[in-house]
This record gives sequence, C-alpha cells and structure tokens, in this order.
Amino acid sequence: MSRTERLLGLLQTLRCHRRPVSGRQLAADLGISIRTLYRDIATLQSQGAEIDGEPGVGYVLRPGFMLPPLMFSTEEIEALVLGTRWVANRSDPRLGQAARHALAKIGAVLPAELRDGLDAIPLLVGPSAVTVVDRVDLSLIRQAIRNEQKIDITYRDDKGADSTRVIWPFALGFFDSVRIVMAWCELRQDFRHFRTDRIASLVAGPRYPRRRHALLKDWRAIDHTPAESG
Repeated sequence: MSRTERLLGLLQTLRCHRRPVSGRQLAADLGISIRTLYRDIATLQSQGAEIDGEPGVGYVLRPGFMLPPLMFSTEEIEALVLGTRWVANRSDPRLGQAARHALAKIGAVLPAELRDGLDAIPLLVGPSAVTVVDRVDLSLIRQAIRNEQKIDITYRDDKGADSTRVIWPFALGFFDSVRIVMAWCELRQDFRHFRTDRIASLVAGPRYPRRRHALLKDWRAIDHTPAESG
C-alpha cells in the first residue's frame, strides 16, 4: 500500500466514526503500527484535516473537511471525469454547465501531473440515440424538489389529452430517451411519474406537507419502476 493510499484509508476510516476512536483501533483497522498511525495523523493535520484528539484519548474528524489533492486516486479521478462528462452531455443545459464548472474546479486543485492528463482520460460518453426536448426549464423542477414545493403542471398523457395536476416532486430521473419526475399526485392520491417532455407548463407553489426524503423512501418501498403513469 502506498503512503497516499494509506492516508486516504485513514481519512475514510475516521469518516466512519462519529465518536472518537482510539489510535490502537485505527492502527488495527488499517494494518499499520501505532507509530505509523501517529505520523499519518500528523501529516493529515498539517495538510488541513481537522482531526481532534491525542494519544490515549482517541481521534475524530470534524465534518466538512475537503479532501486535499493527493487524496484522489487515479480511479476516483476517472470516475469523477466520466460522471461529469455524462451529466454535461445527457442532462439539461444548466446542469450540464454546472458539471463542466465542477470538472474545472476539480482540475484546478489536482497536482500538475494529474491535472495535465485530465482532458486525456480515455473514458468517453457516446451520443444518445434520442434527443430529448423539454418544454419547461428543468432547473425549476430541481429547485422545487430542493425546496419541497408543490408544482402546478399542465400535462399531456400518451393519448394526447391535457390535464392539470398539482404534484409534490421529490426526485428527477435521467434516462437516455426520457426524463421522469417522480411525484405524489394530489389528483390520484398516489405516486405518479411524469415525463418532462410532456409537461407544457409549471408554476411553483407552497411547500408540501411531507419531507421529500420520506416520500422517496415510501416510493422505493412500493417497488415502482420509473415509467410514465399519469
């Protein structure tokens, strides 16, 4: 195991513990000596990791610590690049632009030897066989999901009939040929899935009375498949 991998492993182990964990337990988990552990903790602290504690008491990593550049392995960088390339090519324009900005920020903090090869990573996203044309701005749907807001939509079903619905959106699914809003429908009093290319208009409303995390949990428990169901 390289020193970089060992330091990353130590950070990941600390993240798994919300309470202080003894140095001997950390050393045993990582398969290293207690002396090496103390040196590694000192190294991480010098690089900005907010690790509280001392020998004989235990150690805990404060929330919110950002990984320093050396903490990205080659495969992690490849995964980040592939993911941001997929979002940039397959999502809506604003989310795609955000993905490109995120990749630029990742590149800015990488060591030079990794940053120089970022654009040359040979993991590519192929073109989609279907072009999805949305009739509304998906950023408004994402904002409603984040804010747990109802939205009033005009929706056209697969038979061409229009209807007005008030829905509680809690998730947005991206597929090669379609994008789907998962929501609780006030009209049907049940979970429904709505294709974004069939939403003709939307208006954001007040907060809905449940938490979106609870709605998502209930939806998953019902074994829904994210196909349209108006």
